[in-house]
Amino acid sequence: MLYLTIGLTFLGVLAVADASTPQALKFFSDSFYFLRSQIVAVALGFVGLIISSRIHYSVWKRYSVAFFVLTIAMLLLVLIPGVGIKSLGARRWIDLSVVSFQPSEFVKLFFAIYVSSLVSSKKNLLSFVLPLLIVAALVMLQPDMGTTLVILSIGVSAIFVNGISFVSFISILSVGFLAGLLLIFTSTYRRERLMSFLSGVNEPLTSSYHVKQILLGLGLGGFLGSGLGQSRQKFLFLPESATDSVFVVIAEELGFVGAVIVLILISILVFRLFRIALRSEDRFASAFSTCVGVWIGLQSFLNIGSMVVLVPLTGIPLPFFSYGGTSLIALLVSIGIVLNISREGI
Repeated sequence: MLYLTIGLTFLGVLAVADASTPQALKFFSDSFYFLRSQIVAVALGFVGLIISSRIHYSVWKRYSVAFFVLTIAMLLLVLIPGVGIKSLGARRWIDLSVVSFQPSEFVKLFFAIYVSSLVSSKKNLLSFVLPLLIVAALVMLQPDMGTTLVILSIGVSAIFVNGISFVSFISILSVGFLAGLLLIFTSTYRRERLMSFLSGVNEPLTSSYHVKQILLGLGLGGFLGSGLGQSRQKFLFLPESATDSVFVVIAEELGFVGAVIVLILISILVFRLFRIALRSEDRFASAFSTCVGVWIGLQSFLNIGSMVVLVPLTGIPLPFFSYGGTSLIALLVSIGIVLNISREGI
């Protein structure tokens, strides 16, 4: 799993270097602006991975309540004008002058630790549901539907590991689905995205523009791709080419074959995480490994699914491949904890 993580991170750096060049040159007059930031994040992330892999996993459980308090504090801070940065209609970043970061990415890690500690303590259903609703509501205030879905999936997976009747589990999923529909139809922005998804590319210059450019990129790639570095869509035709849409650039340059290889590598990592969860005798270790597997698996599905027009656009990064330092650091620290679990908890 360590070698696979290193490989995915290396491929991600290459993808960012390739996909971000035109955007970096236009907005920062520096072709390597995004690449340098991503390399710094990789360095910090692997330092975090090494440290977290050396700390016994039970230490994280001991401070789980503190992590939950920190989660709530960060989600509240991001909503404060002057502290939280508003961009593209959302307030998702905290500005510390020297550096800015996206708290919701660390929230996934901290919340996974907290709900896993609840599993180890064999708490009742209400002990899971209330914190889950609070965190999900605060993330939705940013607003960030994609991250909310991932956080909900982390909480629900912990509930599943804790042990719950089939009827109760289905009931929770049904309520969550209905709440999601309500959130979509009460927001003009989310409603337009859903309608754009359902209507296909009927409005290629307005609401369907992003989808149209995605389909063009996938079509240009064909079976074997146009060649590494030869993407046309990354030249400011494809929105968010280095972040949310990086998979399209990969598929255009490496074709169907390259896209499938990316899917296989991510799937193997998720499989390894679930395998460690199944083999772990400690309830916290099993629950945390499951939460990380669901986090990476669902986030990858939502990103790639939206890129192949299987689900509506969610604006969520592809793990390891999308540009974003906070996301990568949180992922690598999480993998470090699981590596310790695989060594100490099996």
